[in-house]
Amino acid sequence: MLITELKSREALAPLVEGKKVFIINCEGCKEVHFPGKEAAEFQKELISAGCVTGTITTDYICNPDNMKLRLQKHMSEIEAADVVLVFSCGVGVQTIANYLEEKKVCAACDTYPLPGFQGVTPLEYKCDQCGECWLNLTGGICPITACSKSLVNGQCGGSKNGMCEVDSSMECGWERIQRRLEQIGRLDLLKCPTNVRNFATDEEVSK
Repeated sequence: MLITELKSREALAPLVEGKKVFIINCEGCKEVHFPGKEAAEFQKELISAGCVTGTITTDYICNPDNMKLRLQKHMSEIEAADVVLVFSCGVGVQTIANYLEEKKVCAACDTYPLPGFQGVTPLEYKCDQCGECWLNLTGGICPITACSKSLVNGQCGGSKNGMCEVDSSMECGWERIQRRLEQIGRLDLLKCPTNVRNFATDEEVSK
């Protein structure tokens, strides 16, 4: 179970200002909580501004076969966009970023945990539901789950031949992030100062 909450307008504004946007909504977990009203209001503003190239609304982004087919039907609209804005948990954003490797894919929501069964996804992507989504700074690859140490300020320096020093069968998450950012022309994001991770975000919601 989880809660998705729309990011603040201050966080969303630089993602969409002056850009063409393709929107993807995932309502698969809305029986728990999906910010449908807030998301609809924000998207209406973007549509009124004439910057939306297209929209997809689906039940579960983490259904890989279905999502791939949906994306293929909208590729011309996706290619016309500067950014793909995904309204879902972190798993959904990572799924789309993996399919659209050369496109900037951004998270419109933060994800918080609730006690109870977390559901099952056939994908390898995970969302730690930390309440402070980093995917917009790391090319759609989560540093919390892709890195054994959950580092948010770059790699530790212990990897060898691109593999994690903690788990030699696991590729270094930060090397993956660097390659993705280079692929989408956003290596400049690695120069952005990163605040210390706020571990209180998920604890406050879970109480």
